[in-house]
Amino acid sequence: MAMEKTTNRRGVAVVAALMLGAFAFNTTENLPIGILKLMADDLDRSLTAVGLLVSGYGLTVALVSVPIAQVTRSVPRRLVLCALLAALLLASVVSALVPSYWVLMGARLVTAVAQALFWAVMGPVAVGLFPPHVRGRVIGALSVGGSAALVLGVPGGTWLGQHTGWQVPFLVVGALVVPSFVVIATVLPTSRPEEGHAARGVRPDRRRFVVVLGVTALTVTGVFTGYTYVSQFLVDESGFSESSVSTLLLVLGVTGIVGVTVYGRLLDRFPRATLTVPVATQAVALLGLYAAGDSRAVATVMLVFLGASLGPIFMATQSQVMYVAPGRTETAIAANSAAYNSGVAAGALAGGLLLPLVGVRGTFLVGGLMTLAALALLLEEHLPRAAPQAAVPAHEHEDADARP
Repeated sequence: MAMEKTTNRRGVAVVAALMLGAFAFNTTENLPIGILKLMADDLDRSLTAVGLLVSGYGLTVALVSVPIAQVTRSVPRRLVLCALLAALLLASVVSALVPSYWVLMGARLVTAVAQALFWAVMGPVAVGLFPPHVRGRVIGALSVGGSAALVLGVPGGTWLGQHTGWQVPFLVVGALVVPSFVVIATVLPTSRPEEGHAARGVRPDRRRFVVVLGVTALTVTGVFTGYTYVSQFLVDESGFSESSVSTLLLVLGVTGIVGVTVYGRLLDRFPRATLTVPVATQAVALLGLYAAGDSRAVATVMLVFLGASLGPIFMATQSQVMYVAPGRTETAIAANSAAYNSGVAAGALAGGLLLPLVGVRGTFLVGGLMTLAALALLLEEHLPRAAPQAAVPAHEHEDADARP
C-alpha cells in the first residue's frame, strides 16, 4: 500500500510537471500572434515575415513528429524529456537576448522540433505511471495544460509584451520550464521506453487508427478554415465591436478548458462518445455560425459550442490512438500530432483561398461540411463488422459502451 501511495504521488508530480511543460510549449508556439507588430517593428521586418515564425513553427511540428519519434524510440524517456525542456529553456533565452530575426527563426525551429517529440512521449510516460483504467483521465489532465496556454499564456504574454517589450514573455516562458525540468530529472523513474503497459496499444487496430487520424485531419482543417477569420466574422457578420472580440475569444478559450476537464473525466468509460459528441458539436457550431451568425445571441452560443469541441476532439483522438495504436504509442501520438498541425496549416490556407470566393461566412460553411464528413466517418466506423473482435478484459472498461 505504501508503495502504491508513493507511486501515485510520484505520478501526480510528473503529470503536473508535464502539464506545465505543455503549457510552456503551447504558449511559445502561439506567443508571436499577440505581439506580432512589436516584434516586426523592433526587428525591422514585415508582419508577413514575422508571421512565418508561427506558420513555420507549425509546419515543422507537422513534418518532424513521426520521424523524430521513430529515431528516439529507444532513448530513456527521462533523458529525452530533460533534453527537450532544456532546449525550450535555451531557445527562449536566446530568443529574448539575441536581437536577430534569423537567430529567432532558428530558435523557433529548434523549439518546434522539441515540441513535436515532447507531445509524442509525454502521454505514454504519464499514462505508464498509473493503472490502465485511468489513462483517459491522465490524458485529460495533460490536455488542460495545453489548452490553458491559449486562454492564459498567450493573452498574458501579449499583455506583458505590450507593457515591457516583446522579449520579456519569452524569458518568462523559459523560467516556467525550470520547475518542470527539475521534477522530471529527479522524480521520473528511469526505464526503457518499451517497458510498461503504455508502450503499445491496448487493442491494436490499424483500421480504427486510420479512421481516428482521418477524423483529426478533417476536423482540424475544417475548424481552421473558418476559425482563422473568426475575428473578421464577429465584426462584419455578427456586428460586434472590435473591442468586444477579445472578450468573446476569452469565453471560447475558457469553455475549451471546461470542455477538456469534463470530457477528460469521461474518456475511460465512454471513449467513443467523448469523440463523437464533440465532433457533432463542432459541426453544429460551424454550420450555426454560417446559417445564423448575423444574430449576436446565436453567434455567442455557437462560439461556446466551438470552444466546447476544439480541445476535447484533439484530447479524445490522442486517447484513441494510444488505445488502438498498431505499434508503439509514441509513434501513434506523433502521427496524430502531425495530422493536427497539418490540418491547422491546410485550414488556414483553404480559408485564405476561399475568402475572396465565398466570403468569410462561406468559410464556416465549408468548415462545417468537412466536420460533417468526419462525423460520417466516425459513425460508419461504429457500424458492426463482419468479424467479431476479441473480448475486452473486464478490468479495462466497465461496460460495453466503454469500447473505443
